[in-house]
Amino acid sequence: MTDPTYTAEEVDAAVEALQDPERLKHAQDIVVHAAPGLQRVLNEALAEGGYFSDAHEQEVMRAAGGGDPAEQIRALRVLLAEETRLGMLVGVAVGFELAHELQRQREE
Repeated sequence: MTDPTYTAEEVDAAVEALQDPERLKHAQDIVVHAAPGLQRVLNEALAEGGYFSDAHEQEVMRAAGGGDPAEQIRALRVLLAEETRLGMLVGVAVGFELAHELQRQREE
């Protein structure tokens, strides 16, 4: 069996449906259960993607280092936004593949 593909319109409709809090309750329960394993997957994906490289560490040190407080705050905000965005993107990709794997297991 091949994995299904989705149109942009289908994805948009699905994202819209997820705005209903009741739709997310079951998913939140599952994620809480799977959190330790998912955290390992996320960390491995970010490490393999080179995100925790020397350049990242330099940015952390720049944001935490001395100097102009306004520049430190700006650098910290940028760093947090980048980490959040990357974590979200990897998390969605992992969730997408997890859903496919659960469907494959159910079909077997």
